[in-house]
Amino acid sequence: MRIVVQRVSNASVSFHGKEKSKIGKGFLVLLGIETEDDSSDADYLVKKLLNLRIFSDDEGKMNLSVLDVHGEILIVSQFTLHAATKKGNRPSYIRAARPEQAIPLYHYFIDELQKDFEIPIQTGEFGADMQVSLVNDGPVTILLDSKSKDY
Repeated sequence: MRIVVQRVSNASVSFHGKEKSKIGKGFLVLLGIETEDDSSDADYLVKKLLNLRIFSDDEGKMNLSVLDVHGEILIVSQFTLHAATKKGNRPSYIRAARPEQAIPLYHYFIDELQKDFEIPIQTGEFGADMQVSLVNDGPVTILLDSKSKDY
């Protein structure tokens, strides 16, 4: 499971020309689920995401979490995070989980984010062609991968 975390001043997602969700200060999270993922991958990334200290403290150091700043989170599913580009110029998405596997894990990830904390969570529309708008604050963008816990 991979997530791209972007620290944002605000973000929104539209579907069929209508705004579905929007947030203020917080994280825009692009979530990619692959065939080998299970709930333990989601658990790892939920813990990392909620404790990721990339908001500035009073001294200007990135030392605060989304919980510390009472931020919001917008989750957008994105199977293209598992694109294989080693061969040729057309990406392969063979590692991306099919909807019957991905949708339950997507919902599990969201439920786990809300489980112990009252943090505002918004979502995109799973599997839909969406338009995502954001103001990346910093810019700060972090990639987390449950299969690469080394970095």
